[in-house]
Amino acid sequence: MTTQPASRSAAARTARTVLSCVLLGALALAGATGCGGPSSADAPEEAPTARKAAPADPTSSVDLGRHITDYTAGITADGSYRVPTERERRAVADGVRALLDGDRAAAARHLAGVGYAVRTLVDGGAGSGGARYAEIADATREGEVRRGWGRIYADLRGPARWQVQVPHPSADQRTEQLGIGLLRGAPGGVLVLAGAHRAADSGAGPDAADVAHRRDSVFAAVADTLADRRLPAVQVHGFADSSLPDHDVVVSPGSGEAGLPSARRLAVAYRAQGMRVCEVWERYCGRLEGRTNVEGEYAGEAGVPFVHVEHNRRVRDDDGLVAKAVRALVEVAGRWGTGRG
Repeated sequence: MTTQPASRSAAARTARTVLSCVLLGALALAGATGCGGPSSADAPEEAPTARKAAPADPTSSVDLGRHITDYTAGITADGSYRVPTERERRAVADGVRALLDGDRAAAARHLAGVGYAVRTLVDGGAGSGGARYAEIADATREGEVRRGWGRIYADLRGPARWQVQVPHPSADQRTEQLGIGLLRGAPGGVLVLAGAHRAADSGAGPDAADVAHRRDSVFAAVADTLADRRLPAVQVHGFADSSLPDHDVVVSPGSGEAGLPSARRLAVAYRAQGMRVCEVWERYCGRLEGRTNVEGEYAGEAGVPFVHVEHNRRVRDDDGLVAKAVRALVEVAGRWGTGRG
């Protein structure tokens, strides 16, 4: 019958395949797929377990502005927030401290214990010059959305000299653009960015996610750690035009006095950009003076400069005015970066 030669041929092919696999056993791990049967095309494709187990490339090229804006666009009032434990707050703060000390391995260990990670971003945005920044953030998107603890960005062009804090992204719309512009515009900066809307649901009270007024947040823990390193801070906010209709910007040294010289210089810089400034040391500026922000209180007690700045909606909605506000901020942060205070 014609089936006998075919059977003998198949048997011979199988025998040759088995013999080859025995002789070349040392190469089996390199992917001798034919050992599973007479036809590799008939065998199911195996999962690339080695690729799945390999760590991701720690360096990525992004447009930093778009990258951060994409993140803050997902911060909404109907989002969620979980109040971190003291251990969790301390772990992230310790990770930031280790990174700024130059010990990236220690930073990664601290952060991994609470589901955070550090990676390097190369800013490919227009005019960025390929500046490198460290991003400290939740290791997974799920953790980021569920916990809402925020992110930290550190300029890697040199030692950290100052910080810019954005406690109310989304709630104070487009304040993150001020933080991004300042981080890019002056060397030596650290951007501390909240990860939840101030009205986000936490199950722990209506103000639990308002990191400007709560000590039990990752945001405050990191800001305090930077103040302990003597890094001066500017904290940016936004207000409705109707709250103070005759002014575009409110500048305050917070609850302390260490930031007053910087606040005075900043007010002058804003005026040079054509903005109407309310200076809290000269007059009452309504409920926009930033005297009760916990980060300012900590900095004031430590004797570290802290400047609280409110920007009206007209400024924040206009890219040209945002750029002018950033130029004013850069004048002050630039002095901090050179140690002139």
